Amino acid sequence: MRFLLNSLCFFLLLGCASYPVQNGFESKSDSSQETSNPYFANAEKDYVYKAKIDAFNKSFGGIFIVKKLGPEHHRIAFSTEIGNTIFDFTFEGDDFKVNRILKELDRKILINILKRDFKALIQEQSPVKNHFSLKNDDILQTDILSKKHYFHYTNNQLNKIVRADRNKEKVDFSFTNIDGQFAKEIEIAHHNFKLHIALKAFK
Repeated sequence: MRFLLNSLCFFLLLGCASYPVQNGFESKSDSSQETSNPYFANAEKDYVYKAKIDAFNKSFGGIFIVKKLGPEHHRIAFSTEIGNTIFDFTFEGDDFKVNRILKELDRKILINILKRDFKALIQEQSPVKNHFSLKNDDILQTDILSKKHYFHYTNNQLNKIVRADRNKEKVDFSFTNIDGQFAKEIEIAHHNFKLHIALKAFK
C-alpha cells in the first residue's frame, strides 16, 4: 500500500513538473542574451519552398514564400502552383496583417495559430529567460507572443524550436538539411490541433 501511495505521489509530482524538469534539462548559470534564428534573415534572398499544409482535415499544396522586407518586417505568402493565393500575411514588429486568405481557412482560431507559428519561424532574436543543456544541445528559453519557446542548438546551429504550455509540448518546429544559414526542410507539427506544415526548398 505504501509503495502504491509513493508511486502515485511520484507520478502526480511528475505530472505537475515544468517542461524542462520533465524532459531532464539541466539548468546553466551562464545565459545568452538573445536567441538567434538566421533562417529568414537575409533581405536579399527570396525563401521559396514547396509546401503541404494539412488543416481541418483538408490538404493544401503549393508554393510558400517568405520575404524579409526590412528589420522585423516579413511577408509570408502561400499560393497554389498556378498562382491562386491561399494566404498572404505581413509581420512588422508587433503588427500583424492579413492581406488575403482563402475563405475556407478564414477562421479566427486558425489565423491566430498561423500568426504564432510564423512569428516564431521568422523572429531572428528574442531575449533569453533561461538557459539549459541536454546531452549535446544548448536550449534557450524565450517568450514569443507570450508563449514559452525552447530553442535547441547543436554546435551553435538551431535545429528545433518547441512551444510548450506549462508542462506539455504544443508545437515542434524542426529544421533539417541545413546549408549555412538556410534550412532547406522545415516541419511544423502541432500536438493538440489538426495542423501540420511541411516545407521543402526548391533546388
